[in-house]
Parts: sequence; structure tokens; C-alpha cells
Amino acid sequence: MKKWMFVLSIFAVIFVLGACGNEGANGTQSETDVASETVAKEDVASLQLFKNEVVGEYLTDTEGKALYYFKNDVSGKSNCTGDCLAKWPPFTEKEFEVPDGFNKKDFGTLTREDTGAEQVTYKGYPLYYFVNDKKEGDVNGQGVKDVWFIVNSETFFQ
Repeated sequence: MKKWMFVLSIFAVIFVLGACGNEGANGTQSETDVASETVAKEDVASLQLFKNEVVGEYLTDTEGKALYYFKNDVSGKSNCTGDCLAKWPPFTEKEFEVPDGFNKKDFGTLTREDTGAEQVTYKGYPLYYFVNDKKEGDVNGQGVKDVWFIVNSETFFQ
């Protein structure tokens, strides 16, 4: 009787493995493939749009920290160096999705001349954080010295 159960178990394992192999051959995804894709999508950060009564809608990172541009920068080059970088750290996220109203093609990177680090750009212009934005939703850098502004799709480079 034990031999018969052993043989039956072997056939059951072969049948199950064969069935699993056929799913991939027929073009359907296995549960493992679907789970891997889901995890990969969840790993990609998503920029967000926040709204403020004073400044309207603005772009933030995944944690709700506002993103800014520096009016004295030029496309493809940052003019914020030294002490400026201490107050306005560069936005350096590697991969992210963009919210409605923004085109992923408008985002790129540049290599900073001073540090050699890659910095994210929007329409060629480097993006920054402001150190005095302490929590989600803060926009304390808006209008600083009339050269620092939040990023939104409508009033970029006022």
C-alpha cells in the first residue's frame, strides 16, 4: 500500500508541475509574476499635487515636501551652490511617477558641476527642497527673495 501511495504522490507532483509550466507557455502570468510586477509598481515613488489656499496647487515629493525652482538657474545648469545648497537641497529621487497635469517627459536630470550628483529637473530647470519646510504641506520657500518658487504646471517660471 505504501508503494502505491508513493507512486500516486509522484504522479500528482508531476501533474501539478506540468500544469504550472503550461500556464507560462500559454502566455498567462503566474501568481509569482503578477506579485513581482505589483511590488515593482509599489516601489516607484509618485510625486503628488498638494493645494494651499495662498499658492494654489503645487508639486511635492512622495512625503508631501514642496519642490521649488530657482529663478536664477538656467536650463540644464544649477546656479545654487555652496551656502545656497545648505538652505535649498537638491531633489534627487531616481524614479518616480508624475501626477495628472504633468508630463513625465518634462522631467530629467542634470549632473551638478559642484558635487557631481544627479539632480532632477523639470523642463530643464533643477528642482530643490527648502530646509525650513519641516512637515508635509509646508510652502515656506515660496517667494523667498523673489527668486524661489513652488513648482506647478501652470505658473512655472513666473
